[in-house]
Amino acid sequence: MQDSADSKSEDMLRLGDYLPYRLAVTSNLVSRLVATAYQSRFGISIWEWRVIAILGEGVPMTAQAIADSAAMDKVSVSRAVRSLVDRDLVQRESHGSDGRARLLRLTPDGERIYREITPVALAEEAALVAELSEHEVEALSGLLDRLRHRAEGLMTR
Repeated sequence: MQDSADSKSEDMLRLGDYLPYRLAVTSNLVSRLVATAYQSRFGISIWEWRVIAILGEGVPMTAQAIADSAAMDKVSVSRAVRSLVDRDLVQRESHGSDGRARLLRLTPDGERIYREITPVALAEEAALVAELSEHEVEALSGLLDRLRHRAEGLMTR
């Protein structure tokens, strides 16, 4: 009987040790940490900031491309885009190859907000990793990239 009980306890999911849960919790905490730096000042949600940050790289994209690149659900992206368009921070323009799709880009006000939030976000990132060595930061970055690529591969199986 003891072997059966030991086997069952080994097969139990301990949420605090479950890597996907730990990654999600960490991601949520880090997002909220950075968000506190810009939400009250700019009235921008986490989802809106992600859209602004992606478009801030200067490449117009469709909402679907934003959702794909950030692994965000399309509903969250659509709501964020709608809010940003209503606030004149993002503009839609027709996409030459697809009459239904709209390319999104930052307006001058959106670019200004991007430029103002970026140093704040980078400072929060620096504070977050301040207790890690440069080697640890590089290793963490590499491991996160490998996990993301592996997850992408597993999604297509």
